[in-house]
Amino acid sequence: MRNITVSVDDETYKMARVAAAERDTSLSAMVKGYLPQLVSQESEFERLKREEREVRGQIVNFTASDRLSREEIHARLR
Repeated sequence: MRNITVSVDDETYKMARVAAAERDTSLSAMVKGYLPQLVSQESEFERLKREEREVRGQIVNFTASDRLSREEIHARLR
């Protein structure tokens, strides 16, 4: 197990101590409980990767050979 040192301003420290006391625990125990939750949460990058996989999974019956010809594209633009 590792120890860490964290510096916070006086007001944050006081408010955190009060919050710990209201929960009948120590500030150290609160931080110790928070850090595993923090690192286990899905990061923004992981969320985007998951959403991309979901969207790609919804794309069915697509092949590049199904694309329009040059003439068909220009006809659509008219």
